[in-house]
Amino acid sequence: MIESLAAKSISQYEALQQILHAGFQFGGSFALWKRPKSNELEVVFDDSKLARKVNISLEDVPSGFIVHPFEDQADHSAFFIESKEYFKIPFAKDQSETNLPEWIQKFAEQGDKSLQFAPDHFPKISAQEIKKNGGDKEHFLELVRKSIAAVKMGSMEKVVPARTKTLEMTKDFDLGKSLLNLIHTYPNSFVNFFHLPDVGTWIGASPEILIETSGDHFYTMSLAGTQVAKGENPLKSAAWTQKEIEEQALVSRYIVDCFKKIRLREYEEHGPKTVMAGNLLHLRSDFRVNMKETNFPQLGSVMLQLLHPTSAVCGMPRKEAHEFLKANEGFERKFFAGFIGPVNIENKTSIYVNLRTASLSQNTITLYAGAGVTEDSDPEKEWEETEVKCNIIGKFIQTANN
Repeated sequence: MIESLAAKSISQYEALQQILHAGFQFGGSFALWKRPKSNELEVVFDDSKLARKVNISLEDVPSGFIVHPFEDQADHSAFFIESKEYFKIPFAKDQSETNLPEWIQKFAEQGDKSLQFAPDHFPKISAQEIKKNGGDKEHFLELVRKSIAAVKMGSMEKVVPARTKTLEMTKDFDLGKSLLNLIHTYPNSFVNFFHLPDVGTWIGASPEILIETSGDHFYTMSLAGTQVAKGENPLKSAAWTQKEIEEQALVSRYIVDCFKKIRLREYEEHGPKTVMAGNLLHLRSDFRVNMKETNFPQLGSVMLQLLHPTSAVCGMPRKEAHEFLKANEGFERKFFAGFIGPVNIENKTSIYVNLRTASLSQNTITLYAGAGVTEDSDPEKEWEETEVKCNIIGKFIQTANN
C-alpha cells in the first residue's frame, strides 16, 4: 500500500536524508531504488532485526527486495527485505523538490538527524580483510594472464575475472549526496541502496537486467562489451572490435541455450545494438516471452536459476569458468555479480545483476569490477577497463565534496 503524501515539499537531497535516517532508525533492513528511465524513487522497510532469507521461487515470495550473493547458498536461499512498509515518491531530474509520506517525516525527526557520516550502521573491515580483498594490481594482471592461457588451451571460450578497489571512508562522506549524484548521473541504470543488519550495506548503479516479469510478460537481456562513450553522438560513432562482438554473442547464445533446455521456442530476440550506461557503451540484445501464450507462468524463477551467474560475469562454458574463478580469483565477491531487485511489487519483478557497485564499511568503501577475457585480451587493457568501471561509482562516493 502506498502512503498518502504530506503537503510539505522538501528538496530531493533532504528527502533522501530523511529516508536514510528513518531506515536506520527503523532498526531492520531497508532498500531504496530508482528504475531505469523512471521518475519515481521506491522504498521498502522491513522491521525484522535479523536479515530474512527466502527460497528463490519468485512467484511464492511476498513483495519486497531480494539480495543474492555471487555464490549460491547451500540452502538455495537469498536475503530478502520484505515490504512491511513500501512507498514511492516523485523523483524526476528536472524537479527540485518532492514529497514524503507524513509518517516518514515524523519518524525522521526522532534522534540524531545527522547522516552525513554514519559509520556505526556499517560493518567494520579489518586491515587483514582489506589485504585479502582482491585489490592488488599484479595479482589481477597475473589472473588475466592465467585466464588467457586457459582460454588458449581450449578449456573455456571466455572468463570474467574480477577485482576490487578500496577507498578510505572519509569523515565528509555524504551518503545522501552520493545517492543523489548517482540517480541524476545514471538515469538509464538501476540505482540502488540496501542495508541488511550484520550482513552488509551496498550502493550501486547497475546497467543489466537479469530477468524481469510484468504481468504475463518476461524479459531478459545479454549485455557485454565495454568502451568509453566519446564525441557528440557516441551511440552512432561507436566501433566494436571482433573480440567485443564475439563476447556479446556468447552471452546471447547462452540465453538461447537456456530456452532450448526448457523447450521454450516462442521468444522474440532483438539486437545486438549499442546502448549507453553512464559514460560507458555496451552491446545489448533483448529477449521477450509471453508467459501466458507459452503457458509458462514460472518462467521468471526458472530462468533466474538457469542464468545466474551469467556468462557476462562468470564466463563460458559457465561451469568451467566458475570453477576456474573459484580456484584462481583469490577473494570473495560477496554481493558483487550476484542479483538484486524488487519482487512482486505492483505486479512486477525486476532482478538486476549487481554490477557497478560498492560495499560500505566503517573505515572503507570497496568497489568491484570485472573484465571479459578471451584469447585476444591484453592484461593492462583489462586492468584499465576495470578502473573505468570502478570509477563509475567511486568518483561519486569517496567524499561529499566530489
